[in-house]
Amino acid sequence: MAQEKHEPARLLVVDDDLDIRDLLAGYLRRHNLSVDTAGDGQAMFRLLENNAYDLIILDIMLPGGMDGFEVCRQIRAQNPSAGIIMLTARAQEIDKVTGLMTGADDYVTKPFSPTELIARVDALYRRLGVPEPQLPGDEIKSGPFLLSLRNRSLEKNGTKIKLTQVEYTIMKMFLENQDRALSREEILTQVWGRDYFGELKIVDVNIRRLRIKIEDDTANPAFITTVWGYGYKWGS
Repeated sequence: MAQEKHEPARLLVVDDDLDIRDLLAGYLRRHNLSVDTAGDGQAMFRLLENNAYDLIILDIMLPGGMDGFEVCRQIRAQNPSAGIIMLTARAQEIDKVTGLMTGADDYVTKPFSPTELIARVDALYRRLGVPEPQLPGDEIKSGPFLLSLRNRSLEKNGTKIKLTQVEYTIMKMFLENQDRALSREEILTQVWGRDYFGELKIVDVNIRRLRIKIEDDTANPAFITTVWGYGYKWGS
């Protein structure tokens, strides 16, 4: 029986530094990844018009009056399910949080090792590519929410809510563990993987982003509640 052939993952690297673009593209291609590059947001959007990418590696500092944060917002408005990893030379906490709140799935701070970036790319690609069981009636209901495992989609009172793949995975974890407190470490491991290089705050920022989408009052969340000093719990 012939083995099923898998196309290599398609990546787009967006960075204004030509040397960094070429370095990253060469390294990623050596790991059987298909890579295009762009030097600014406008060039990136021209590529997106005619190409579909599994992941976008996006630098924060871009020329042309449209920084990585704004580019990320526009990508998310057009494609909520795209995988986005942001690159930043800045170590400030606010830049990491802003990148995640604008829709990035992960961030890597320069300087970084190619091995770390490949690990982040691999972990995110696996999260985007793992199929759900294709059985009739694969749905989870909770209060006004309906999560479709078949379509990887969420509805609230019949209205579809656009989720990134990370947000979908977090919602699935909550709805499969209703009324059980989940530690931040457990969420990190289940959603980002055991080999994730990053920090626990990525959990908190994604929870904040998810609350904005699903809660009626983010100051007094009714669905994703905080278990102080531990983590979070779903209870509708």
